[in-house]
Amino acid sequence: MIGYRVKMLREERKMSISELSIKSGVAKSYISSLERNLQTNPTILVLEKIASILCISIDALLNEDAYQSIDDDWIKIMQDIIGAGISKDEMREFIAHRRRYTAF
Repeated sequence: MIGYRVKMLREERKMSISELSIKSGVAKSYISSLERNLQTNPTILVLEKIASILCISIDALLNEDAYQSIDDDWIKIMQDIIGAGISKDEMREFIAHRRRYTAF
């Protein structure tokens, strides 16, 4: 089940297994085994790495009801943010700062 969702989300984002592997730091062979349901018990660390690159929560990988589609523009923006090394905390700080000064 997890493997199916990884594959679906990866393909939805027009990402190859190699690209997901490079960006996530998870071996290409492992991702392939996961997608083919040969590997059915990935660690939380692996799930965190893959979910981060796919711009979804771990819950969305584990629970198909939690998955909500994100349009391609938002996915690209999130990939750019991750690629630029901006942390979640930095992004939250930016959003909070923006809200404080645009609330009026």
